[in-house]
Amino acid sequence: MEITRLHVGKRLSEVAIHNNTIYLAGQIAEDTTQGIVGQTREVLGHVDRLLMEAGSDKTCILSCQIYIADMKDFEGMNEVWDDWVASSHTPPRATVEAKLANPACLVEIVIIAAER
Repeated sequence: MEITRLHVGKRLSEVAIHNNTIYLAGQIAEDTTQGIVGQTREVLGHVDRLLMEAGSDKTCILSCQIYIADMKDFEGMNEVWDDWVASSHTPPRATVEAKLANPACLVEIVIIAAER
């Protein structure tokens, strides 16, 4: 059983790959001075970069979990998501309001994808 991990840190790995399935850690914005639109755009950029590094892309997403700090930001987050998500490749998705570990973070996105 081979598991490949990318960007391994003391607490977590950003990516784990097993049986041609890619698991991303929850992605958050580094620039937390941005509003929901900016943070969502940045987070999806992290998703794109990590999926590419792992041998995949957004057309191969199997599942997505989105955590937002306040449901008032749901429409703003969806505005960015709708522009980003691959047409006819929209994955199963759940969006919930959650108290995030860093109060300055407005959105966190967790992705599971297939390898290309």
